[in-house]
Amino acid sequence: MSKVEIIVLNSEDARTAEANGADRLELVSAIAEGGLTPSYGIIKTVVESVKIPVMVMVRPHSYSFVYRKDEWDAIREDIKVIKELGAAGIVFGALTDKQTVDFDMLSMVLEEAKGLSITFHRAIDETDSLEVYKSLCLSPYHVNRILTSGGKPTVKEGLDSLKRMMEESQKSVDRPTILPGSGLSANNIANIHEQLKAAEYHFGSAVRIGGDFRNRINGDEIQKIKKMVD
Repeated sequence: MSKVEIIVLNSEDARTAEANGADRLELVSAIAEGGLTPSYGIIKTVVESVKIPVMVMVRPHSYSFVYRKDEWDAIREDIKVIKELGAAGIVFGALTDKQTVDFDMLSMVLEEAKGLSITFHRAIDETDSLEVYKSLCLSPYHVNRILTSGGKPTVKEGLDSLKRMMEESQKSVDRPTILPGSGLSANNIANIHEQLKAAEYHFGSAVRIGGDFRNRINGDEIQKIKKMVD
């Protein structure tokens, strides 16, 4: 039985997703920019509105996934707030100018986020995702999961790479779980799940009315997806 994670923007989304079988939520703001850190008020109301885990995006800007040291202060304050408000974890990713993991930034984030679950997000898809995944596995810095489409725009296009990443993940129990996400829907998840057999999947606009983030979540789509990955 695979877990289903749903992107939410507010407490109404969160309640609808939970009521229709979502196992975990990813809370973001500014979805048109790929998702940024939500406000204090949004985090608080979402966490208080559901019982399932809420993972909060920590991303101060959408220019790139390269963060300067002077941006660390804002990132640290956001993590403190997320912790205080009772979220389950954070969604974060940082790269160097050379398109490798920024381990300096990651180590500071992990230190600040102790006790929280950590998802390294699709920043990895801007790199050689398989090699970067291996570097994360071999590093002393532990993240719980990697949200990825296998280095391609969608999971469907990145299937070969995702299969290799999943093979790597299964070499040891403490390696980050592969969380396939991007372009997944009720129309393609059965076929993709048959090939990947991933333990969890990530859905965004596909569970919205008309496939559009400006519209509400369609609970029926989540229910359909849940049946296909059970």
